[in-house]
Parts: sequence; C-alpha cells; structure tokens
Amino acid sequence: MITIDCSEVESIKSELLVYVSDQVGAIPTLKLHAFVLSPIQDHDIIDKTEVITSIKEFLDSIGEARNFAVISKSDMILIQSISGKKIERASMPTAQMFSCTHCGFVTQYEVEYNNHIKIHYL
Repeated sequence: MITIDCSEVESIKSELLVYVSDQVGAIPTLKLHAFVLSPIQDHDIIDKTEVITSIKEFLDSIGEARNFAVISKSDMILIQSISGKKIERASMPTAQMFSCTHCGFVTQYEVEYNNHIKIHYL
C-alpha cells in the first residue's frame, strides 16, 4: 500500500486518484487529505516510481508540474508546493464521497454505495 498525501492539491485529489490508479493498475481508497493505492492481488507490489511518474504526468497535463515536487518517503508520497502555491479549483466535495475498498468504485451517494457493496458478497 502506498499513501499519496494531497494536502496541497486538495482540489484535484479526486481527478488525480482516478488518473494514477488507472495508470498503475491499483485499487484507490479516498482519505480526508490523501488517498491510498492497494495492489489488486495481495501478492502484487505497486511500483513507487510508476506512481511518481503518473503524478508528475498528471501535474504536467494541467500545467502545474513546475510548481510542485513529488517526494517519496518510505510508503508515503508527498506532493509538495515549491513556491507555497496551492491549486485552487472547484471540485466535488470529498466529505460526501464513498469509496469501495474492494474495487475502488467511488460515488457521492450512500444508497448507491451500499447497493454496490452487496455485489461483492453475492
């Protein structure tokens, strides 16, 4: 499991989570100021350099690669502002997001999330 700290890029956390988890092939789990990537199979290992490369590619695609550094510390990856700037964009409220720990499905509706969870136990 790798944790990506998004404290300084909070407004793009959801977009970043989707991009990185698709690039790496991992299951994402939303946290308050971060997200966690877990391997699909228990014996698989997530390549940290691939995660860092994906984060940098995403930042480059939105024109913010020069303003942020991606720093690796053991199983934690920090996205740190170089100039103290934070990305300010309108985003969906993450406090109302529900994320499936089994497959990474994300929704803002609790009823939809509860129905989704049931399919894992059929």
